[in-house]
Order: sequence, then structure tokens, then C-alpha cells
Amino acid sequence: MGRRTVPAAPHAGRPDITVDRHWRADARRAVQYSLAFVGPIMLLDWCSGGLTLPRAGLWAVLGLAVLLIALPSRVTAGEGWLAVRGLLGERRVCTDALVAVRQNGGIAVHLVLRDADGRWLKLDRQVLDTNPLMWHLIDAGARRSVQRGTLRHGRQVLEELADRIDGQEARAVLTASGML
Repeated sequence: MGRRTVPAAPHAGRPDITVDRHWRADARRAVQYSLAFVGPIMLLDWCSGGLTLPRAGLWAVLGLAVLLIALPSRVTAGEGWLAVRGLLGERRVCTDALVAVRQNGGIAVHLVLRDADGRWLKLDRQVLDTNPLMWHLIDAGARRSVQRGTLRHGRQVLEELADRIDGQEARAVLTASGML
């Protein structure tokens, strides 16, 4: 079987590309956590008279470490592909050639998607819960994988996820219309 190419992400402003609409707020929150960690420590160190340039540098490095830990991955999706950009680069899969979808974790649930060419990525399920357009693109690709016979593991995970997200969307529509 020949290698498929995963399409490169076109311009983010195009309507056929969707991005995690909460990423900026989550990134801003990561910066706030970092500053909330470093600010009081530096202030206490300064008030005690112990703040020196090397110590300030150490606190700044620790603040940067908190930022890097708290900074969420950037998720984008398009017709037939999904990409997750983290600290160590970008991972991308063909959603219409998925082989397996697995769910990991109890509290912070992650999905692990693997395509027919062996590429894989890990995705926080919360991203799909809060981005129905992204879910729609992934679901459409997964359905094509089922039709082509490539998806061997994870149909149940996708069905449960579809029930969960579709239920949330239905409740939101009913609430907005005043019927719930």
C-alpha cells in the first residue's frame, strides 16, 4: 500500500479549516498561572532582601517551566486530517485512513488516533467536547475510514464520543430555545 500524504494545513482563515476556539483563552490562562506562581515568590524574595539577579533569573526560569507545562497543545482540523502542535512539534493523522482510536485516562481523558501509515497523535477529549465543528470533521473522516475498512479498533469509542457530543449540542439547542 502506497504512502498517503497528509495535506498541509492551508491558511487558518479558510472556512474548511477549524481550530480550537478556546486555545487563546487557555494559553492566556497558562500565562496567568505562570505569573501567579513567579510574582509572589519574587516579591517575597525582594521583601526579605534576598533577591539578586541570579535568583531573579532562577525564578524567571521556573516561571517559564510552569508556562510550558500549562500551555495547551494547538489543535487544527480539515477535510481528512487532524493536527496537534505541542512543545515538541506537530503530529498529524489522516482521519479518513484511521486504523485505531483509543481512549486513555480517567479524569483528563485523551484520545489516541493512529492512521494507516503509522502516524499517531494524542488529543484531549475536552477539545472535541467544546469544538463541534472539529468533531464533525473528525467524525466524517472516521466514517470514511469505516467505509474503507481501515478502522479496526475504536468504533465503540467513537460511537460513545458521538453520543456525548451530540447530546451536549442537543441540550444547548433546547436550552437556547427555552424548551429545557
